[in-house]
Amino acid sequence: MNVKLKICGMRDLANNAEVAALQPDYIGFIFYDKSPRYVGIDFKMPAISTSIKRVGVFVNELTEIILDKVNQHELDFVQLHGDESVEQCQELKSNGIKIIKVFSINNDFDFKAVKSYADYVSYFLFDTKGKYFGGNATTFDWDLLQKYDQHIPFFLSGGISIENVVAIKKIKNLNMYALDVNSGVEISPGVKDVTKIKELKRAMSSLLL
Repeated sequence: MNVKLKICGMRDLANNAEVAALQPDYIGFIFYDKSPRYVGIDFKMPAISTSIKRVGVFVNELTEIILDKVNQHELDFVQLHGDESVEQCQELKSNGIKIIKVFSINNDFDFKAVKSYADYVSYFLFDTKGKYFGGNATTFDWDLLQKYDQHIPFFLSGGISIENVVAIKKIKNLNMYALDVNSGVEISPGVKDVTKIKELKRAMSSLLL
């Protein structure tokens, strides 16, 4: 199958429309107020095609608030980018929520840590461990993914751009479902470069799993 594409960190209304016109598979909106890509308190979900899945990104947020945002903005998925517990994922799933659970990867990461979440998530997302909860604009050693049991399909994130996306073709025998792209296609935090996204999509057209 083709590798899917998620564009994350959207907030500007006009830019949302430009990016949505390119038909990524997922668009991510960050509901974490310490992020430079935070959507803000007056955020209104843009009118985008129902073929594009809407993802709300949260960091260590209360379950009640997540459920409220899901209902308010008709989110298709929630992406949990903090230290959320297995119990919180179980509670969210019991409320009909589809979950993408993020894990930050470095050379010391033990992939056994993801196993207890497997019954409650639709996907994992593997990002680079850094100073921030995502948006560190750096890649991790993708060879580490060979240590993952590949049971749950995953999004690959962390510094992905047109410059390095072709190297993903060298990754073999992984259950990689999608690429999550943020700073690698940005003009400024929260504003994406449409030309870069078009180039990235062209490069991704040869990524077959």
